[in-house]
Amino acid sequence: MTSSRTTSRLALVAAMGAIALAATACGPSVAGSASGSDTESGSSASGTDYSGVTPAKEITFWTNHPGGSIDTENAIIKAFTEETGITVDLVTAGANYEEVAQKFQTAQTSGDVGDVVVLSDATWFPAYLAGSITPIDPILKAADADTSTYQETLYNDYLFEGSHYAVPYARSTPIFYYNKDMFKAAGLEDKAPATWDDVKAAAAKLSEANSDVTGFGFPQQDQYPAWTMANLVWGYGGSWSDEWDFSPIADDATVKALAFAQDGVKDGWASVVSGDPATAFSAGTAAMVIGSTGSLTGILDAATFDVGVGELPAGPEASEGIVPTGGAGVAISSKSSPEKQLAAAQFVSYLTNAENTATFSAATGYLPVRTDADMNDVYSETPAFKVAVEQLAKTRSQDFARALLPGGDLAISKAIQQILTTDADPASTLSTLRDDLQGTYDSQLKDQLGGN
Repeated sequence: MTSSRTTSRLALVAAMGAIALAATACGPSVAGSASGSDTESGSSASGTDYSGVTPAKEITFWTNHPGGSIDTENAIIKAFTEETGITVDLVTAGANYEEVAQKFQTAQTSGDVGDVVVLSDATWFPAYLAGSITPIDPILKAADADTSTYQETLYNDYLFEGSHYAVPYARSTPIFYYNKDMFKAAGLEDKAPATWDDVKAAAAKLSEANSDVTGFGFPQQDQYPAWTMANLVWGYGGSWSDEWDFSPIADDATVKALAFAQDGVKDGWASVVSGDPATAFSAGTAAMVIGSTGSLTGILDAATFDVGVGELPAGPEASEGIVPTGGAGVAISSKSSPEKQLAAAQFVSYLTNAENTATFSAATGYLPVRTDADMNDVYSETPAFKVAVEQLAKTRSQDFARALLPGGDLAISKAIQQILTTDADPASTLSTLRDDLQGTYDSQLKDQLGGN
């Protein structure tokens, strides 16, 4: 089900249209790609007619292997090659989504660029604006690919002016992880805390029971705190922005949410853990963390204790936990030849079909992106996998300041890091951040959007 907020987001993004694209004249020409696709003729918006194109015999796939999925990706590639005769060169293009996006954009000038590329919820749109990725609908149609069973909300995250620019691949929500053994030792009930006040109370008991353990671990700057901590901010009634209005990030509600987190670090029931929170949790140095569903399999494999999984906690202004979606899709390079694009479309469809999305989900914990994926055996064996799917009913579209504003995610993450690791005043820090975000909007997007 598409929420009204998501509909508004798509409508506003669509309104950016060709004006926004005109600002990217220094990059590859994308004027044609902004006008949609001719799905009847099999021609792309840029004029390529794929009906007479023969797929290339070799393509490259640039990825960061989300959720430690390199073995799964290799297995899927091997099966694809056996079925189609198309060789896929698997390239480790970065350690995370940002590194992949940076390498992909840098490669636009050299021409040595991946044909298929993993792009996250916060990196696909800049790639689109730069003209680096191409409308995917006409190529998928030419490849006889079925798109009807993609999870609609996940697929439409990549919709712009009537065209999709990626398909969902490693999609996720954050979920709550807790150490069952530590909960038992601290005399706590075996269930995830229902509210953030419950998290605080549980963390204090956990830290008291074992002084070497962090009760709750917050993520550091490079571990997407603006994503996972949106649940805390939304639970307090705050937000990173209201569409292109950045004032909510400095409102009392957002300030209170981050002051709560800062106080947790000062009071000792929480800390900012080093590296990936999933690693700290698996190692037993943090009793509770919020992390991606894509970390689930790795945590279950690495942990030497019983792992508890639950839905995200509610805040004082929310009756239940509000959940941001996230993760990444796969897009096709606009610089690739039509032959490579057609082969890429065949691979993208195969990579994310019902069978392979189930395999990928079972191997990593990411959401199955197809409605016809059979996950019954997986859920029967490991019920924890169901949590993320059940949370889909509680999801909320991410705030523009993080997902669409250039550099917004990094700016918010830096401010969060400052608040959690120093004595910085949350109110003044967020006021400065609001002004910085507004300045970015004014200098980079305001004129293109016709804003005031």
